[in-house]
Amino acid sequence: MTVLTERFTRAVDHARIAHAAQVRKGSGIPYLYHLLGVASLVIEFGGDEDQAIAGLLHDLIEDCGEAHEPIIRAQFGGRVADIVRACTDGTAEGKASHADPEAKRRDWLARKQAYLAHLHEAGGDVLLVSACDKLHNARAIVQDLENPGVGTAVFARFTGGRDGTLQYYESLARTMAARDVAVAPVLDAVVGRMHELAGALPRHPLAQS
Repeated sequence: MTVLTERFTRAVDHARIAHAAQVRKGSGIPYLYHLLGVASLVIEFGGDEDQAIAGLLHDLIEDCGEAHEPIIRAQFGGRVADIVRACTDGTAEGKASHADPEAKRRDWLARKQAYLAHLHEAGGDVLLVSACDKLHNARAIVQDLENPGVGTAVFARFTGGRDGTLQYYESLARTMAARDVAVAPVLDAVVGRMHELAGALPRHPLAQS
């Protein structure tokens, strides 16, 4: 049984404050919803408190900046900070440096390819948190695809567009399965549903697993 202490409570508050101005793409839902969802999935799939805290904080460097890494390390420990860093495929500063759409797309593709390669070597802590993050995001995409008011227009929110997004999630599902992550069967089913609703051709990976 995973025991949650006041460290987890502090991490929730830290995430709430750091992401206070952010909402989920295409909605007014506070971003904390996603972070709580990831942490919940980590616990559901057997994660411990450090891993659950990393689930809460996994987007801090990517969305709020590099300055958060030493804060995480000081307040929540090296293991949590290492997981958060390893789950980060780009920084807020790095993303902001690309202005035009084509540069953003090239940067997105390079980051996703590098992240997929990184997952082949990542440890169990990182794989669990990363898989839970991707599962929560994939479920949100499927929910929008099932919504007649959104449908395939959901892909306009993403730098990779429809094809890039589908290929990325296919590659994630294959990689998590190859690494035997507990979340992998659920992620694979959701990604399959995503492809079905998107009217996609047979599932095609961005990078071979």
